[in-house]
Amino acid sequence: MSRFAPIAIGLIAVAVLAGCTQLQPLPTPTPTPTPTGTASLDATGDGVLRIGTLFPMTGDTAAIGPALVAAVEVAVRDINVAGGVLGQPVEMFSRNSGEATEQLLESGFAALVERGVDVVIGPTTSVLVERLLPLAEAAGVTVITPAATAPAISAAAPQKVLFRTILAADQQGAAIINALADDGAESVALITTGDVLGVAFEASTRAALQRRGMRLTSIEQLDAATTVNRLAFSITGGEPDAIILATSATLAEQNQTVLAALLARGITADQLWLTAQNLADYSATLAAGTLEGANGVLDGAPVSDELTARLLQSDPALRGFRFAPETYDAVILSALGAVLAGDDSGTSIAREVTRATSDGVLCSSFGECIEVLSTEPAINYNGLSGPLTFDSAGGLTEGELGLYRYTAGNVAERVGSLVVADD
Repeated sequence: MSRFAPIAIGLIAVAVLAGCTQLQPLPTPTPTPTPTGTASLDATGDGVLRIGTLFPMTGDTAAIGPALVAAVEVAVRDINVAGGVLGQPVEMFSRNSGEATEQLLESGFAALVERGVDVVIGPTTSVLVERLLPLAEAAGVTVITPAATAPAISAAAPQKVLFRTILAADQQGAAIINALADDGAESVALITTGDVLGVAFEASTRAALQRRGMRLTSIEQLDAATTVNRLAFSITGGEPDAIILATSATLAEQNQTVLAALLARGITADQLWLTAQNLADYSATLAAGTLEGANGVLDGAPVSDELTARLLQSDPALRGFRFAPETYDAVILSALGAVLAGDDSGTSIAREVTRATSDGVLCSSFGECIEVLSTEPAINYNGLSGPLTFDSAGGLTEGELGLYRYTAGNVAERVGSLVVADD
């Protein structure tokens, strides 16, 4: 059995509603004129772009919320320093999305609508995005999520209300297959779940295997009732070159048991690939060295030292920064959409977001893109999270995933990136 190593690699008007962190004072910018764009015939904006946020400040995912609020603050500050949108400073309002078991999303969104928001950045989970979409459509508000990865939410999005600045979860399968094929692997086994995400991941993986001329030796579904030893026997019997574990974080106990069973049957750690949902810290649950050399992928762009410093200026108490680049880019895309539309309404912005990242002159900041538009008809914004090319459903067609490798302590460390691109 072969062993395969991974591929190495103005004045700003800001209002915050109750329940959010205090925003830091922002510097007074020197306004500069921005291009007027081409005003839409049915323009309905009031001349001021208002950004709302719906991030978790309570619940199990509350740890990521403050950094995302800070990322919006930083982006709004940059936009206003560059002269604002349509000659006016952008305004920002924040509200707590809570988690799926709470009922804060709807009341938070209603409060944002009362403030006249045109775009909502968030939520961070797919279930909350699905709950928000019909409300957003009715209110004429565009939604850009920096963290929700379920493939199904794109299909559920009405009237092109939704965009996301992060790759969908099923795109991880194709990225892993491409990396394995480039390294000479010929066969793969897949362990997934029987839910909607599992089905989408399997379909994406099968399509990638067919494109690269590789074999799927076996596929098994894992749930709480699975007999792990039987699953491991079935998976290893096909002698795959690699095994992809594409299961859920809710199956944490089963995940570690499956990994141990596969290794006990002769699979080597470097044959294992874990996906974002199960790329966990196994230092306390598996014997030291068990996963050394195992591979994994994780969504979310790396956060630069510069962005980290700027986020900490907005909120010195921050301890995590995941999805901050994607959040920053969501705000910049909103502003560029309004500029291109010549209108700040959510519906006008939604029509122009894709044009901000289409074939045109490359630009990497709001100010630079505005400067390009003063002499050129088209721009291609490449942001802090990388290239942002959208499909017809508002999802990304290209991007990068973090490539990870497990140490002797059974902890995953980033070693590079895997590129995702439409074939």
